[in-house]
Amino acid sequence: MKKKRIQYTIRNIPERTDAVLREAAVEYGTSLNETALTALQRGLGTNAEVVEYHDLDALIGSWVHDDACDKALDDMDRVDPELWS
Repeated sequence: MKKKRIQYTIRNIPERTDAVLREAAVEYGTSLNETALTALQRGLGTNAEVVEYHDLDALIGSWVHDDACDKALDDMDRVDPELWS
C-alpha cells in the first residue's frame, strides 16, 4: 500500500521564522522542506523519533559529596508546621 502524500503551501511566514528555519536546515544538512516538517512534527508532538538531549552530559559523574550541601537539602524536605497552620 502506497503512502498518500499531502502537499501544503504555507503563506506569510515571518522573516525571523524563515531565517531560523533556513539556519537549522544548513546546520543539520537537510532540505528546507525536511527541516520544516521536522519542526512542525516536534511542535505538534507527532514525531515518531525520540529526541535525546545531551546538554547536561558534561555534569554526569561530577557530583562531589559535601556535608553542608546534604544538610541544606535535608532542611528543604522538612515542613515547618507553624507556617502551615
